[in-house]
Amino acid sequence: MADKLSEEGLDLLFRTARTYNGYLEKPVSEEQLHAIWDLVKYGPTSANMLPARIIWCVSEEAKEKLAGLASGTNGPKILQAPVTAIIGMDLAFYEHLPRLFPHADARSWFAGNDKLIEVSAFRNSSLQGGYFIMAARALGLDTGPMSGFDNDAVDAAFFPGTKVKSNFICTLGYGDPATIFDRSPRPGFEDFNKII
Repeated sequence: MADKLSEEGLDLLFRTARTYNGYLEKPVSEEQLHAIWDLVKYGPTSANMLPARIIWCVSEEAKEKLAGLASGTNGPKILQAPVTAIIGMDLAFYEHLPRLFPHADARSWFAGNDKLIEVSAFRNSSLQGGYFIMAARALGLDTGPMSGFDNDAVDAAFFPGTKVKSNFICTLGYGDPATIFDRSPRPGFEDFNKII
């Protein structure tokens, strides 16, 4: 992979991309949601475990249910966005490893080890959540990730009878520039990094 992304591409994904608090009245299609997943699934996870499970709240009923479980100003953001995704983590992800990672008996690494299951599901679904944001941006959409909501209530409402637990939620659409704040400070390399 000798080529690198253009400066415009880097701007789109990182430098000029922002977290949006509101969106334009422009719909997001089901095809776009599929396109996001079709990129997310290629992001690396440990042993190809792919523990993220996504609920795409598109209907008014789903958005109202989720908004009622959000804190502070997050509820109105959910209601106004064309889509809000619940990024969940499947604590039974290892059951899929015989198909997803057929090179070894990876299921046996996790079965019965609840601590390893939980930390692995959280870490890798968080990675997939990052891929979700990058995929949406790459496809011309904007996002608003948030963690201000009642996880237990969201799990009961959206993942009943499963081993899926919510990680974070993320609004999705065409961002309204009037809803963003000035860019917050970003530290230099020397502030938070060390080469040893």
